[in-house]
Amino acid sequence: MNEIRVAFPDAEINALIATIPEAARDLGFSLHYNQNEELFLELGAELVVPRFPIHHDVRKDEPSAPYAYAMRDVVKQLAQMLPAAIRGLTYFFDPLDIHKPRFYRLYKVEEAVYLYLLRVDLMHRPFEGEIVEPGSNDVTPAYRTKRLFLESEFIPLEAVMWELGRAKAFKVRQLVSNTWIGETGRGYQVHGVWMDDDLSKFFSKLVLPSGARTYPFYPLFCKYKTVCAEAPSPGSEHRKRLLPLLHRTIGFLAPEIERIQNSLRNGPFSEKMPEFEELRGRLPAAWREALEGVSTKAYLNARDMKEFSLEIPDIEA
Repeated sequence: MNEIRVAFPDAEINALIATIPEAARDLGFSLHYNQNEELFLELGAELVVPRFPIHHDVRKDEPSAPYAYAMRDVVKQLAQMLPAAIRGLTYFFDPLDIHKPRFYRLYKVEEAVYLYLLRVDLMHRPFEGEIVEPGSNDVTPAYRTKRLFLESEFIPLEAVMWELGRAKAFKVRQLVSNTWIGETGRGYQVHGVWMDDDLSKFFSKLVLPSGARTYPFYPLFCKYKTVCAEAPSPGSEHRKRLLPLLHRTIGFLAPEIERIQNSLRNGPFSEKMPEFEELRGRLPAAWREALEGVSTKAYLNARDMKEFSLEIPDIEA
């Protein structure tokens, strides 16, 4: 996929976001990953997610009235709990994935344009929240939770398509030609093999300080056939720190991508790879200062399931 479409930006929700005061601060949260490497915020207060319609005709860009009312309720709560995280963003409805509302903002660095995309996962997860109203075949359950699962990322763009003064679609600047390596297994057990994970490790290890332990956090990763950046703390301060690093690193990596891909077709990523050692030696050490002190720590949650806490110094939650 090299295009992200903006189907329906809800005017009432975006008007609400526009009223968030500059002085408003988030109520506090901590950063974590679950055992499936999914990012979530442990919130300082409970978020109450109302019931949402389950079904939607993907040919219709506009959500139903019950869906819109429920989403406005959620955004009002986020504006109180995470004002710094959504201030300045634009909400839009995605008919292909209705339970992951999208928020975006465009950034320009020199002549390059980047899309910041925040996806919030509103589906109820067993053991991650308390059901307050049961669901049915037509609506999701209403529940309360202190865990907000999300994706928060920067994506380099080739172009922005406009219509009547608003963004209609974002064309991704694809730097990676093909991440498919081949297949493994036999018969019905054949599986495709891609190098996306190895590319993510290659990109991230280049910019992380020596010895940094950050699994499962990869600050730079391969997605949409390009180099993206994860901004796990969704506030604007973390974005301002991370975006220049992504911009400089893309400029550094762009002429080397084909060589990196060819090296990874011969085997999995290793810090001993000649290509990696050479590029890491050439990358300015000062660029790694943006990620100095970032670390993860494994622990067991209340159900004895493995999770990870993520520490990012000097970032106000």
